Amino acid sequence: MFKFNDILQILAFFALLTLLSPLIGWYINLVFNRESRLPAFLTKIENYLIGFFKIDATAEMDWKTYCFSVLIFNFIGIVFLVLIQAFQQYLPLNPQKLPNVEIFLAINTAISFVTNTNWQSYAGETTLSYFVQMIGLTVQNFVSAATGIAVLFALTRGIVTRQGKSLGNFWNDLVKSVLYVLLPIAILFSVVIIGQGVVQTFTSYADVTTLEGAKQTIPLGPAASQIAIKQIGTNGGGFFNANSAFPFENPTPLTNFLYVLFLILIPSGLIFTYGKMVKSSKHAWMIYCVMLFLLAFGFFVSYASECSTNNVFHASGLMEGKETRFGVMNSVLYSTTTTAASNGSVNAMHSSLSPMAGFVAMTNMMLGEIIFGGVGSGLYGMIIFIILTVFIAGLMIGRTPEYLGKKIESFEVKWSILAVLAPSFVILVFSSIALITKSGTSSMLNSGPHGFSEVLYTFASAAGNNGSAFAGLNANTAFYNIMIGLGMLIGRYGVIVPILAIAGSLVKKKITPLSAGSLTTDNFIFSVLLFGIIIIVGALTFFPALSLGPLIEQLLMNSGVSF
Repeated sequence: MFKFNDILQILAFFALLTLLSPLIGWYINLVFNRESRLPAFLTKIENYLIGFFKIDATAEMDWKTYCFSVLIFNFIGIVFLVLIQAFQQYLPLNPQKLPNVEIFLAINTAISFVTNTNWQSYAGETTLSYFVQMIGLTVQNFVSAATGIAVLFALTRGIVTRQGKSLGNFWNDLVKSVLYVLLPIAILFSVVIIGQGVVQTFTSYADVTTLEGAKQTIPLGPAASQIAIKQIGTNGGGFFNANSAFPFENPTPLTNFLYVLFLILIPSGLIFTYGKMVKSSKHAWMIYCVMLFLLAFGFFVSYASECSTNNVFHASGLMEGKETRFGVMNSVLYSTTTTAASNGSVNAMHSSLSPMAGFVAMTNMMLGEIIFGGVGSGLYGMIIFIILTVFIAGLMIGRTPEYLGKKIESFEVKWSILAVLAPSFVILVFSSIALITKSGTSSMLNSGPHGFSEVLYTFASAAGNNGSAFAGLNANTAFYNIMIGLGMLIGRYGVIVPILAIAGSLVKKKITPLSAGSLTTDNFIFSVLLFGIIIIVGALTFFPALSLGPLIEQLLMNSGVSF
């Protein structure tokens, strides 16, 4: 099934991820450790930015103030993005003279990039100017990722603080995340991919004559700078419509390998930053191993399915919807990691995946994208499941549940359940509305279970703040722009608000010393319990819906039936 080169790439990917993640985690911890000395020139820039925006970096925030700061900052970002799209034709850096963006599409796109979803109901090269792509979308790629990191650190402070009120300062966390973490890595990554052939130019599109004598327009633009941060910030929005399948975005096998690695590297590194902050490296390794197992299991299921014989076409390893430059294995590895990591960039059409590979991609998102997940958001989503696991295990052994010395009580459990239910509500209820209304079904390309999967995947992507598309569904309608926009808002802030509420509750509690009866959260038994809760609470919630989509399609395909 596996070719020798495929085996080498898979081993290299998992080995480099495991090797580099603790190093990234150490560096991020160094940035946020108040006792660490950072480069003087970056400190000067930080102080200038804090002074320019009149930020009181010393002000401590309780959870409500921190939450309000997050929400107001994101609201301003949405308004700004809507405005520059609505007046695009009057702004500079628009050599193609692209018109203003339709209002519902503008709102959807603004929500998409501010929530770190990067859902795209448009084609970048025919819809958005260089100005909007750079000043609007690329900026949000940085600050939306930084928002996820900031919320994670607020939760972490709530856990490690010995009875207090403060969760830190959102504005300080935001600046540090962008200036010391995301920006340096993005600059270095941009240089590397430019060297591989990714375009970075302000030149207008090129009109060329092909070898056959046909006329063709080649889209260009300042793409590399956006592509670098779209990968490392788990954003995923492509500069061009074909995303990472487009040669100017992903020109070589090396860029493809680096994209897959870097889209998951900071989320995995933050696990080890968390371990250092809670002073438990064993707990960090437990979380990492659970996530890695889920990722690897999903990949091998997807790859085995792709390599199995398709009884409709009587062939295996089908290349339809995939780039010949990358092949089946690289397409499957990309689809698995991008849906597990809340990235959403794609190098193949997910609608063309085998039903079981599509099942894995949808399940990755439906779990809340906690298999590494988004930058910051993946880990705080996993902590929600850890809290539920601690609570259920505590009930089983007959003592008050504790997590890292903090008692888990009804307040934390209620907010945790809300954080799990909010995305689930979007996926199931919004999909149902779309499937029973003409506005929803009229956009479907396929019938039968595959058409059902188109809609289900769309709202799983929106609720999980992933942004990838199953393709086939025409989402650029007023109905879908509004519904997907609402889904992205609920999927993002329906989790962030509960997380900060939990952090605000935990920060007030004393740290209870460990005793012989305390539940250990850094061993194999706890990892099995955590895995079980993820499957029971997360995956089984959607099993009936998945049965109507990719699972029944797989069974029908095995019988040689297609739609």
